[in-house]
Amino acid sequence: MTATATLEKMRAPAVREAAPVVTMGFGTSQSFELMQRAANLLASSTLVPAAYRKVIEKLDKYGNVKESRENPNALANAVVALNMAQRMGADPLMVMQNLYIVEGRPSWSSQWIIAAVNGCGRFSPLRFDIKALGEKTVERVETVWENGNRSVVTKKVTILDKVCIAWATEKETGERLESPAVSIEMAVKEGWYTKNGSKWQTMDEVMLRYRTASFFGKLYAPELLMGLQSVEEAQDIIDLHPDGSYTVASTSVDELRGGARAAAAQPAQPAEVVERKPAPAQTDSSEMEKPEVDTADAPAGEPEHGNAGDAGAAGPTFQDVNRELLQASSLEDLDYARSLIKQLPDETQKATLNQVAARRMRELAPPDEPAAQPTRRARAPINAD
Repeated sequence: MTATATLEKMRAPAVREAAPVVTMGFGTSQSFELMQRAANLLASSTLVPAAYRKVIEKLDKYGNVKESRENPNALANAVVALNMAQRMGADPLMVMQNLYIVEGRPSWSSQWIIAAVNGCGRFSPLRFDIKALGEKTVERVETVWENGNRSVVTKKVTILDKVCIAWATEKETGERLESPAVSIEMAVKEGWYTKNGSKWQTMDEVMLRYRTASFFGKLYAPELLMGLQSVEEAQDIIDLHPDGSYTVASTSVDELRGGARAAAAQPAQPAEVVERKPAPAQTDSSEMEKPEVDTADAPAGEPEHGNAGDAGAAGPTFQDVNRELLQASSLEDLDYARSLIKQLPDETQKATLNQVAARRMRELAPPDEPAAQPTRRARAPINAD
């Protein structure tokens, strides 16, 4: 039998089930949408670093906005920061303030690493022991590239050496835990000390503490750092390659090699064409002996060919046109040789031959006739130069 429905029961509102709690994440569409909404809110704030802002503003010396541009990566960067904050159980704004992007790789600030170790509850507050070792000269071997060739250079640096370790006591066992020792000598040999703008030369004790704190966190609390290095390490560490070369800052060895290849690939400048004087007349003043043309007049690597009449369908070459210019015995012949210049594809060769043609025109022009008005031949156009 079915239960009797009373009027009171029908009027009573239906009990609704509680909506499931949605948390930020990538698991469901609702959680992903919630994360994007939170990231959009933070990206609109001016309290987050520039890498997470929707609009990056550039101020002048008076604090006024003189330029602004949109940041297309702001929302994506904020989503990544929110995901890391959720996995670590930390405040999202605190993560954004201490997470830096160096060459596309996220890195923690050293202050964050020290605070994370001190606040995790597993260790006593982090402490540092620094000991001065005295003055010494340290040699560093560097690989440099000059004109596409690799060479090894040994540099000597005089330093006041110091060594530092970071230590803390594990609360559960009472054991003293120490980081690897870091010294100024190590900084020189690793290339941290000699980089342009390096803080190792001006703030050596601070950098020693930062580096040992980073090493301590990587060894004893890697889950706090999530596998990330400190921002100082990202700026200092030199990437070594299997061939012994290394990368400094943002300039890679491949870029250095590419510059050398580009310089080597540039075409050689053509040799200057040396004008040859025609031989003196033997029998008749109107007939001049044809001078021999030296193959050295052509640019380096230019093969020797016959005269312009034998050039065939391939067209005249630099050597052919140069020979016609030097062997011209009248202004009419010179004008014909000048008409061949425009058929050459190389602009440098054209300019060189035009200079030769100008000198030959001055030589062949009569004293009482201007050299700039030679007789034109109608069978071929004339180069405007």
